[in-house]
Amino acid sequence: MISENLKSLLLEIPENVTLIAVTKTHPVETILEVYKYGIRNFGESRVQELISKQPLLPPDIRWNMIGHLQKNKVKYIAPFIHLIHSIDSESLLEVVQKEAVKNNRIISVLLQVYIAKEEEKFGFSPEEVYQFFKNYRHKKYNHINFKGLMGMATYTEDVNIIKSEFNLISDLFQNIKTDFSNSCPDFKELSIGMSSDYKYAIEYGSTMVRIGSLIFGERYSTK
Repeated sequence: MISENLKSLLLEIPENVTLIAVTKTHPVETILEVYKYGIRNFGESRVQELISKQPLLPPDIRWNMIGHLQKNKVKYIAPFIHLIHSIDSESLLEVVQKEAVKNNRIISVLLQVYIAKEEEKFGFSPEEVYQFFKNYRHKKYNHINFKGLMGMATYTEDVNIIKSEFNLISDLFQNIKTDFSNSCPDFKELSIGMSSDYKYAIEYGSTMVRIGSLIFGERYSTK
């Protein structure tokens, strides 16, 4: 079933869009099945689950932290994380910088933008993100590589709301990329779109889609 799901999905996702297979609650054996089809970008939303799986899986996997990240958990993923999608505050950014220095690494990040009409979502406002890059000083974050933005649309069946929110973050992404390309030359990634809305995300310029249930089916119970 997984192989058929994956084949169908890969036919629909353009070559310039990275598929991040979201492995939350799925066991190592299931992840390896997807790995065998050439997928190397995997996403986890919980640090504990990520650090338990990472040593058991091939070293060429590019692990993406896509869930809300607590500051006291950064140290556990700093030695190996490929990309943190969910930087939602400057205080978290400062901790990532500190842990990157300790590990002698440059850690790549996306700033999470709050675009949804849901209180449980996290992130900077679009205005805050633009101001951050306007005032950006490389020396303060010399162990961080700013790769782009991440956002989550409102969980709704109203396509107009989803498209409006994707349009908002897409415009912000393009403006930052244009206005601050000299200070952040690697700012090229827009991580929007999940299983329920990835097709709309691609319409609005997504370069990364985070997909779990369309590949793996329903999640395993964590109870």
